[in-house]
Amino acid sequence: MDRKSDQYFKYPPNMHELDLATLVSMYRSRGEPRTATPGSYFACSLTQRLIKQGKWWFGLYYSQDAWDRLLTRGSNGFPLTEVELNVLGLTLIQPGDTEPFRSFVEQSCGISPKLCYLIINDLKQFDFVKEDDDSRLTITNEGKEALKGISQRIYDQSFDEEMLFVNRRKRQSRLNL
Repeated sequence: MDRKSDQYFKYPPNMHELDLATLVSMYRSRGEPRTATPGSYFACSLTQRLIKQGKWWFGLYYSQDAWDRLLTRGSNGFPLTEVELNVLGLTLIQPGDTEPFRSFVEQSCGISPKLCYLIINDLKQFDFVKEDDDSRLTITNEGKEALKGISQRIYDQSFDEEMLFVNRRKRQSRLNL
């Protein structure tokens, strides 16, 4: 399935190289407003315009307007990426007619399980997913709305299982045979 837009938040592809302390620090700092030192400027990653203050995203800066444009419908201000699409999508499709275990989702979302652990915790805080005592995840109505928004943004259509990293990986391995 082809992406129709690149106007959404993305995690750096080499995040797996970070040690856990750096990963947690960078993840927790995303979205924080930062001000350039006197006489210096940042460049907005979306507009390429110089700015004195911007929101920080893993070494990139966004003006408030650009940040707001990257937020998707139903996100409630949470910056969604393809990883969140995968987490929400995996909890929606419920493989095997039962809610997926958190460990399965962490291993199947296309990013390091350590980062996925943090993401799932935040998705729980935003009430996009629920976790039961057996570590099974369930998507909430708010999560379904967030999934609709990020699916629409990236693929310009409603969520489809073909968007999931695990399904793209399976398709790719079949093509490489």
